[in-house]
Amino acid sequence: MGRIAIGMNLEAIRRHEKPFEWGVERAAELGFEYVEPMVHWGRELMSEAHYYHTVSMWDDPYRIRRAVEKAGLKISGLQAHGPICRPDVHGDYLKQAIRYAAECGAPVVNTDEGIKAPWTTEEEDHVLMRYTLYEAAQVAEPRGIMIGLECHAQYSKTPEGLDRIYHLVKSPAIGINLDTGNAYLAGQDPYAWLERVLDRLVHLHAKDITVQHSEAERGKVTGTPVGCGCGDGVIDWRRVIQILRRCPRDIVMSVECGSTDDAARSIKHLKAILAE
Repeated sequence: MGRIAIGMNLEAIRRHEKPFEWGVERAAELGFEYVEPMVHWGRELMSEAHYYHTVSMWDDPYRIRRAVEKAGLKISGLQAHGPICRPDVHGDYLKQAIRYAAECGAPVVNTDEGIKAPWTTEEEDHVLMRYTLYEAAQVAEPRGIMIGLECHAQYSKTPEGLDRIYHLVKSPAIGINLDTGNAYLAGQDPYAWLERVLDRLVHLHAKDITVQHSEAERGKVTGTPVGCGCGDGVIDWRRVIQILRRCPRDIVMSVECGSTDDAARSIKHLKAILAE
């Protein structure tokens, strides 16, 4: 069976208005082993001014590699979300993210189907998703990069819907990045879903949901940007880890929460369970 490790998704510093390097250093201070950076295309004010954590793919990929190695950490994956059902928006972006991952040292690129175009049908969207994923897989396969499909939007909000996307393209480069919080908020059983995709799992977003958030939005939304600290909400992390222990490959639980305080509580809670 594979090894389970704990990482910090750098969304945890989004509200701190700090740059990427600050987030990497903070993750190391908190005791995380991995980080999950987010990349974007082009230039924009907030990250260039060091108020935001994303890294432009116009920057040298070694910016990420050097910062992570300096902190003694590793990269679990790149967060490169966008609508794969809109090739005009996400096709070249996703392929560039895969090439970028190969250079910066990220084994997985995480994405989802995103918000669809308002004028396309469901069948048309699946043809468009197949186009995007086929093109991306041709870039990912020779580089040994995995594409992690996440449950996050209109078609991936159910296990059947995520499976349909996964089966659009037959490629060893395509796997699943399950988000426990998104699965729960979509009204699904996150543990049964994790069992269902365990042999295809390449990454995990460890997202917890507060009771208040659950009562307000469960069954009404398909996901949420970040959750609360792991152990502060409704997700049973002992049960999640018990399932993950049977995963055939190494898996990083990338904590996706809203602050470094949440991240600190998360790693304490998860490490205690892993040590049991």
